[in-house]
Amino acid sequence: MDGIWFWSLAVIASIFVGMGKGGLPVVGMLGVPVLSLAISPIAAAGLLLPVYVLSDMFGLYAYRHAYDRRVLAIVVPGMIFGVAVGWATAHLVPEWAVTALVGVIGAVFALNALLRRAPEGPPRPAQVAPGLFWGGIAGFTSFVSHTGGPPYQVYTLPLRMTKTVFAGTSTIAFAIINAVKLVPYYFLDQLNPGNLKIAVVLMPPAALAVFAGVRLVQWLPEKLFFRIVTWALLAVSVKLIFDGLTG
Repeated sequence: MDGIWFWSLAVIASIFVGMGKGGLPVVGMLGVPVLSLAISPIAAAGLLLPVYVLSDMFGLYAYRHAYDRRVLAIVVPGMIFGVAVGWATAHLVPEWAVTALVGVIGAVFALNALLRRAPEGPPRPAQVAPGLFWGGIAGFTSFVSHTGGPPYQVYTLPLRMTKTVFAGTSTIAFAIINAVKLVPYYFLDQLNPGNLKIAVVLMPPAALAVFAGVRLVQWLPEKLFFRIVTWALLAVSVKLIFDGLTG
């Protein structure tokens, strides 16, 4: 973990992580794939987790007044359960299979959202059973490779929250899950002193990127915001499918 190539990608990845915590969750998902160009995906996930956690602190402050309590009450327990399942099966489930599955789920949902007509009538209510299910999938995939965004958005995008509430709810949900993941990552030796030293260097650009993400969310028109999120979800999902199938 040295050299110009590694550090360039690491800084870019940390900026993506920070912007994700600023309200652009799909952008945050690009962190691990970008850093995986220099090191293994597992090492990248372990290295970036402390950066995610620190960025969460700034994101929580930025969106402390903008979130949906009911959605959080539904998805967070499912996500915690998914993390527990991921920990219990860490040595059994191939990472490539999970990566490809996340990509397929995200791609199908994004294509459906882009091709269908705009929904009419009132927003869909936040139902418990689907929220627990997709929350569990999001927690599991978040544990494996920090790719909980697509399953989470399958549940939350149809709820048609405002862009600020959507961003705040996403930020808070994943802040909780990232804090929970610290325990299993520690016992799996993913939070070793070498990783933590590098993470400290990457934290300042990530923190600044949080507020850049917040401003971008505020500046973008709401319809354009969700259109960008959906297209980004599709692009990331295609990349995940490719990564999974190529091992």
